[in-house]
Amino acid sequence: MESIQRADKMKLVHSDIRGPVFEEANRMRKNGIDVLRLNTGNPGVFGFGLPESVRSAIADHLDQAVPYCDLRGMPAARSAICEYHKTKNLPNINEEDIFIGNGVSELVTMALLPLLNSGDEMLIPSPDYSLWTNSVYIAGGTPVHYICDEKSNWYPDIEDIKSKITPKTKAILVINPNNPTGAVYPDEILMQIAQIAREHDLIVFSDEIYDRLVMDGLKHTSLGVYCPDLFTITFNGLSKSHIVCGYRCGWMIISGNKEKGKDYIAGIQQIAAMRLCANAIMQLAIPAALADFESTNAMMVPGGRLYEQREACCKVLDTIEGLSYVKNHAAFYIFPKLDVKRFNITDDNQFAFDFLHEKHVMIIPGRGFSWKQPDHFRIVMLPRADQLADAMEKLKDFLATYRQA
Repeated sequence: MESIQRADKMKLVHSDIRGPVFEEANRMRKNGIDVLRLNTGNPGVFGFGLPESVRSAIADHLDQAVPYCDLRGMPAARSAICEYHKTKNLPNINEEDIFIGNGVSELVTMALLPLLNSGDEMLIPSPDYSLWTNSVYIAGGTPVHYICDEKSNWYPDIEDIKSKITPKTKAILVINPNNPTGAVYPDEILMQIAQIAREHDLIVFSDEIYDRLVMDGLKHTSLGVYCPDLFTITFNGLSKSHIVCGYRCGWMIISGNKEKGKDYIAGIQQIAAMRLCANAIMQLAIPAALADFESTNAMMVPGGRLYEQREACCKVLDTIEGLSYVKNHAAFYIFPKLDVKRFNITDDNQFAFDFLHEKHVMIIPGRGFSWKQPDHFRIVMLPRADQLADAMEKLKDFLATYRQA
């Protein structure tokens, strides 16, 4: 009997965060080996607790989430989202411009499926968050990766963006704050990207899920601020800032020149209607969560857990020969660079497997973020400071003698 094959559009799809290294780590755990999994940004696994504001908002209003809600989302939730983004100066927005989804992951699919035709190109950063590249493939488009420059604090390379634009380019994505680098982009970079989109008539997508997880006194600016005349979709949510990854709560908000995208918006609405509505229970928490800045801010300042975990991680990384990094200013990721000549590294996936097997610590190689050279990997800085420092000491010990065969 002929075997059933996956569709051709799946051939280029990859999710290394839960890919082969992850599967090997799970196999080791089933065999009784304790593995520290630094593969995914999942705070609840590492002892981060649910904010009381979220707990109370859900517990006190459960009955309101029994029926299907509006396909865009509950009115109170959309109103809170709208007011939040007005404080960030997004232009020309109202509650009807918001679609709440089961995490940003669902919303990316909802945004790209009705947009991309076969052959359409979309500019994606490298390194990227693989959700976006994979979703472009699944929607039938072609991702074209522009470089974020490590020598310039991982900011997008403006000249490289310009060089990648063709008549087929339909949209550009910016991830800010960035995953996997933790970079926060200055206004000058955002203005230049907006100008490129303006000159080439591009749709602008801005993934800003980490906009509340910013450290070191930096300020996050929404890209849409500089795109009042452009069709722009901004993505955000509560998963990371309010420790509710499993609740799956995200949203996208359309701003700027909405008149230009009326037919496209109708396509988004078609997809939203097909899935009836997003999880209504989590929507109950959105107004309270967006009013609760303190529980998030407390993690990001000296003495706060995310801040101190970053410091503990970087303190050990500073002592590792053959390794360099750009310190992150947001989120809880860092994307170090290995001296491939020193360690004779030709396969970053093999490096991740070797480290996992010897030290029982799981990291994700750079290839998982559309980084072509075998010289980077991502660390998730969510374990407690002492546990994270111990993991980095294991990395230091591992690299002291490592040479890839």
